[in-house]
Amino acid sequence: MSSLLSVRDVTISYPTESGLFTAVEGVSFSIGEGEKFVILGPSGCGKSTLLKAVGGFIAPSRGVIELEGRPVSRPGPDRVVVFQEFDQLLPWRTVMGNVVYPLRVARRMAEGSAREAATRHLDMVGLTKFAATYPHQLSGGMKQRVAIARSLALDPKMLLMDEPFASLDALTRRKMQDDLLMIWQATRKTILFVTHSIEEAVVLGDRVLILSAGPGRVRRILDNPAAGHRETEAVMKIQRDVQEILGR
Repeated sequence: MSSLLSVRDVTISYPTESGLFTAVEGVSFSIGEGEKFVILGPSGCGKSTLLKAVGGFIAPSRGVIELEGRPVSRPGPDRVVVFQEFDQLLPWRTVMGNVVYPLRVARRMAEGSAREAATRHLDMVGLTKFAATYPHQLSGGMKQRVAIARSLALDPKMLLMDEPFASLDALTRRKMQDDLLMIWQATRKTILFVTHSIEEAVVLGDRVLILSAGPGRVRRILDNPAAGHRETEAVMKIQRDVQEILGR
């Protein structure tokens, strides 16, 4: 597996009223092409800060982030973010309009080609019949599926997912995890996924990076042979391993 993203000795600090605050310190990892890579850790350990740095929204205080060997210095359509919040869609545009708009602006696609790509990706997430619906008429899970369809339609190198299912009820969250696994099977898109849920990390991640409490430092990067499965002995074992590491 070729390396797509490289993060080397990254520290992210910023000033606050009480002095310099360090969110993550000395973090290094790499992500291979087509890999599902999960960053797991307790609240406040810098998971989202690290993801935003990969997205180009925050510059590291120290260290280097490279995508395909080139330094990441700003946001770009090669790294698209799906956030936790449900209000990431444009409320005045339909579901179709929300997917078409960034294709027209960022990819400069013709209207017909953009609608064709949008239709294909809405079908992938099971929302074709809701194309003319507005965001306020959708459930939280449906809004997240639109956000995923919009991100995939842009054909990024990486999909960056910042706890996108954390605000959903348990059943919807489980369904969204299964949907994401099916979408990955169809697209083999590289995914960087942030969560504080051990169960979610084990279900989704080919590898799981475990961060310490803030400032976030790498405790361990685990290979996860249980990815894509639930409630098997392999799943239980990797969950116990993660709990042990986090409990130290």
